[in-house]
Amino acid sequence: MADADQTPAAPSLDAVRARLDALDAQMFALIDERAGLARQVAAAKAAAGDSGKFGLRPGREAQLLRSLLARPRDAASPSLIVRIWRELIGDSLWRQGPISVAVHGGKDPARAVEVARMRFGAAPGLRSVPKPEDAIAHARTLGGIAVLSLAADTPWWGRLLAEPRIKVFAALPCLAAWGPLNALAAAEVDVEPTGNDRTYWVTDAPGPAHAIEDALGRDGVAGDLIADVGGLKLFALIGFYQPDDERLARAPGRLTGVIGAAPAPLDA
Repeated sequence: MADADQTPAAPSLDAVRARLDALDAQMFALIDERAGLARQVAAAKAAAGDSGKFGLRPGREAQLLRSLLARPRDAASPSLIVRIWRELIGDSLWRQGPISVAVHGGKDPARAVEVARMRFGAAPGLRSVPKPEDAIAHARTLGGIAVLSLAADTPWWGRLLAEPRIKVFAALPCLAAWGPLNALAAAEVDVEPTGNDRTYWVTDAPGPAHAIEDALGRDGVAGDLIADVGGLKLFALIGFYQPDDERLARAPGRLTGVIGAAPAPLDA
């Protein structure tokens, strides 16, 4: 009698390859169908008189990716899932209307370009620009996105205080597994809470960062300094705060303000 606990025989290499071929064919058909649906979305928008508008919905994207990462899985890593869907989303946006990215990489331009591609995929046009002002100017154009390195020589985040229509909407990279926070993305888009967010707040308050963090904490606001150049400090506050929040109005500094918000790392 065969041993009931005997380990089943492993499938042959030919059988595994045949299954991979079958899955590749199925995925190809589904990806092609999804790309076709993006064209249908563009056609539906045109019929409704909404063509030519920027289709970026960062809050919806974050909720989609979080729902995918929350599903049971055996082998697919968060990195694999996010990279695949970021490419699909970027291609879909590119098919629906104008989208392009200008990257100011600061002291590490190669890394800034890398995280920008990881976030927006290969389809949108992407170019490096020498000054943060160039990237911000690009964000004023239809479908324009500015990616701005935090390893900067100038406090570009202060410029966004005078650009209320341009808002930070993404922190790059979007997975903690891909490394520390490197850059922020900004555009003329609506920023909505996603349930786990960081609000980006600027202040010219003098003194050490811990004193400002303590003052914020006494008013129930938690946050960390992420950049300090030329006396203008940039903090990431835990949670989603509106620009007119009374707690931030009482915070230290004469020149202060919210410049946007972004989902926390998707694997946090």
